[in-house]
Amino acid sequence: MEELSDILKKHGFAFKKKFGQNFITDFNLLGAIVRDAGVDENSTVIEIGTGAGALTRALSKAAKKVVSYEIDRTLAPVLEETLSGCANTEVVFRDFMKEKMEDVEDGLGNYLVCANLPYYVTTPVLLRFLEEAKNCRSVTFMVQEEVAARFAAKENTPEYGAITAAIAHRGTCKVVRKVPRTMFTPRPNVDSAVVRIDFTDGFAVKSERAFRETVKLAFLSRRKTLENNLMNALHLSRERAKELLASAGVKEGVRGETLSPAELGKLSDILCDKGLIG
Repeated sequence: MEELSDILKKHGFAFKKKFGQNFITDFNLLGAIVRDAGVDENSTVIEIGTGAGALTRALSKAAKKVVSYEIDRTLAPVLEETLSGCANTEVVFRDFMKEKMEDVEDGLGNYLVCANLPYYVTTPVLLRFLEEAKNCRSVTFMVQEEVAARFAAKENTPEYGAITAAIAHRGTCKVVRKVPRTMFTPRPNVDSAVVRIDFTDGFAVKSERAFRETVKLAFLSRRKTLENNLMNALHLSRERAKELLASAGVKEGVRGETLSPAELGKLSDILCDKGLIG
């Protein structure tokens, strides 16, 4: 097959900044990402952001089936060439964020997600799988290095935040590979990393909505104590806020980022039981 740059030039393709298009062409790196995702001959894989099809082709070689979503229809002639012979691959030219998750999952059974996402949609796409997916086993994303640090952070660190807790509620996250900016075309201004999130049983909560709301209020203002955030968000007296936190085993005067995801889950259960959220 021709060099990707030559194929793009032949079809008159121009990179579009609004879609965050940065392509990887190094075959060794692409193969490593596929292995990082745990893809094998029995795997069904969803990819978000087909791009020029380099990762898609690598996934196709390893997987049983690949369904890839691409928002930029001008890539169709490029993909017809780069994905030639990939009979197990379907490219869907639609905006994944506008698709219903039940339609995405329809007929797929259990599946993996593997993608070099446009960075501006990384968190929204991940949250869709965390909150809506029924059959997803794992998600492997290329993300900005600093985002990877937030995804895999531990409580009481500067990187720890709401997205960390949301991930921990559904499974485990690990940074599996660092990727320098020189590996992309065009070259971005940041280095990247590959993260893998395995969906496990996580920890149970009485209300998913209550958990999300509790996490949100815990990080409402990082400089304020959790007690103050509860008072402001739920219009509680200081005495009532202290009482609720004490019942959750939370020490007085702590900030939200000191609580582990499971501790935030326990607090959400109490707030839910009291009819304050959820």
